[in-house]
Amino acid sequence: MVKINSVMHGSPSDKCGVKKDDILVKINGHGIKDVLDYMYYAADTEVSLELLRGNETINLDISKDEYDDLGLEFETFLMDSKQSCSNKCVFCFIDQMPPGMRETLYFKDDDARLSFLQGNYVTLTNLHQEDIDRIIEMKLNINVSVHTTNPELRVKMMHNRFAGEKLKYIWQLAESGIKLNCQIVCCPGLNDGDELRRSLTDLGTLMPNITSMAVVPVGLTKFRKGLYPLVGFTKETAGETIDIIEEFQQVFLEKFGTRTVFPSDEFYLIAERELPPMEAYEDFSQYENGVGMLRSLIDEFDKALDMAEWEGGERHVSIATGYSPFSTISSLAKKAENRFSQLKCDVYRIRNDFFGETITVTGLITAQDLIAQLKGKDLGDELLISSAMLRRDSDVFLDDLTVSDVEKELNVKLTSTNSDGYELLDAIMGITY
Repeated sequence: MVKINSVMHGSPSDKCGVKKDDILVKINGHGIKDVLDYMYYAADTEVSLELLRGNETINLDISKDEYDDLGLEFETFLMDSKQSCSNKCVFCFIDQMPPGMRETLYFKDDDARLSFLQGNYVTLTNLHQEDIDRIIEMKLNINVSVHTTNPELRVKMMHNRFAGEKLKYIWQLAESGIKLNCQIVCCPGLNDGDELRRSLTDLGTLMPNITSMAVVPVGLTKFRKGLYPLVGFTKETAGETIDIIEEFQQVFLEKFGTRTVFPSDEFYLIAERELPPMEAYEDFSQYENGVGMLRSLIDEFDKALDMAEWEGGERHVSIATGYSPFSTISSLAKKAENRFSQLKCDVYRIRNDFFGETITVTGLITAQDLIAQLKGKDLGDELLISSAMLRRDSDVFLDDLTVSDVEKELNVKLTSTNSDGYELLDAIMGITY
């Protein structure tokens, strides 16, 4: 049962008499507890609602097109609270954050509903058999944080005594036809090497219902006092991990016609190896896990540059980036400068003093690090940053400073761009739409 916060004017529910503050009890005879029940049972063309209005039970029938929204709005998107994580993973980034940041950054979400609806990854450790049955019944494809298929090691890595036995759900889901994207956060000395081989071998038995796997390196901040003594990847160990993954890519490609498993771009940067060509990433199924982002950016930028024509006068622009992609961004900027004599494009590598120098990705750069390291520099007409530095759909950095705060301190216009080669070149050239 869920309270209805509002009814959209002119919607099917509005037309049939549903009112604000009614309690939604059932749809087509099925109890409703959250957004998944609501979306699944409301998809039919003929919908019967059971409502509570005060002490009165009301039944209403609605005819609509298949999948048309009923027009009901609830207090929260999920129609109840988010499910939090019950693990204490040795590699958890949230446990490595400094105190004093906004409260939402410390919430550990592990909600299977958000996996289906928004692409979040879940460990399955807080699910029960009835939850798995519902996922199978609704045919919900989800994303799973596996980390290892060794039950004992999974318990150790996730500090959850149920983590090993919950692995059975992966097999149950895949064997029921549910499509799973998987990820492995790889930690040297724990789940790399032979343990990684074991995990990839085990997950390979579930193909083609394991549709993709990403292997990403553990991220370690300077705030690890009292936490498990992890070490980061070196050039050598990153290379060894790439070799294992590429070995399995070849096996899967020969057997199933797809590589399936992919190392994140960061492994190639740490190992100082050239990124694979575009075709090696297939359909970029693990793009959001940092797999193929740089290759896509490079190829898009090159295509955009081939077609670009300069309009206007002299332009001086700067780009701020993390240590990892610095050489890639610098090479793109140099290509643009070589193509257009009117352009000067400086690229600044920002050291992550906020989280620690071992954090080298661009998305975790804070406003205060930008200000401290770029203050007094000639940044030209505009400073470009990645939109990954900002909270989604906002102008707020991780440290709660804003774009306007940085602009004021650095006395320059600040523009954010997405990870898109065409958009990056437009920003460098000062083209706006």
